[in-house]
Amino acid sequence: MTNFLLFSSTVLIWGTTWIAIALQIGPVPVLVSVFYRFATAALILAAALAITGRLKVPTLKQQPFILAQALCLFCCNFLCFYHAASYVPSGLISVVFSLATIYNAVNARLFFGDRISSRTLIAAALGATGLVLLFGVDILFTLNPDSWKGIGLSALGTLFFSLGNMASRRNSASGIAPITANAWGMSYGAFALLLLIAVTGTPIIAPPTLTYFAAMLYLAAIGSVVGFTTYLMLVSRIGSQKAAYATVLFPVVALTLSTLYEDYHWTLLSGLGLLLTLAGNAVMFAKLPARKTMLGPDKQPA
Repeated sequence: MTNFLLFSSTVLIWGTTWIAIALQIGPVPVLVSVFYRFATAALILAAALAITGRLKVPTLKQQPFILAQALCLFCCNFLCFYHAASYVPSGLISVVFSLATIYNAVNARLFFGDRISSRTLIAAALGATGLVLLFGVDILFTLNPDSWKGIGLSALGTLFFSLGNMASRRNSASGIAPITANAWGMSYGAFALLLLIAVTGTPIIAPPTLTYFAAMLYLAAIGSVVGFTTYLMLVSRIGSQKAAYATVLFPVVALTLSTLYEDYHWTLLSGLGLLLTLAGNAVMFAKLPARKTMLGPDKQPA
């Protein structure tokens, strides 16, 4: 039940963040928007841990891996995603992001020697096929040079996300609680972003509208503090390959919101795509019947 709650919470939270990211694209530079998000998230999480007496300081030996997690999960990947949102719709970014299942399976093999199971491959194939049906028409008929930039940036952002998963898995295995790694990681990420702002001379523009400010708070408090905590707890409990399958369902949440608020129109292909995506989810998480042990003649039950 705990795994199900963590999984569903991650899907619902991160499935809605793409819309909030789109609301931040505009007069505020991407570097500054991402900095606002993780600086606010770091303050919220560190303050909550300090008040409850749970703020722990990792050892010096653990710091490089937390920094790696910070740069991948709380800096570089979102710079790619925010820039991608300038070129392509947020729904398309979420489709590319769903490739995290494949990235994680390959990276887990490279870094930890995990076997890539046939179940993972089947689930990923079903999910990817479903997503192509959901978004394929728009992808095929609206591609232009800017769209290729958006797809490339989204793919690069997903690679950083996957590498951050590997760092998080290593940190959890060494005894660092996900919430502790997040608190320090978001702080390091915000500092790295501030350093980039200073080096590039990027102007710091205050949140221009109430909508932008509300989106920033949602992304910081819910999307980052709560979302990353539930996701990385899931990684530590069930592994990066299964946890990453949550990313395949993000576009389904985005489509539901589009149906309610953006007048999205379903078609036969998109409906079939949704069914295939859910089928992939079922393949990944369904419990297989236990194999029966063959009994010899002298071991037959009486």
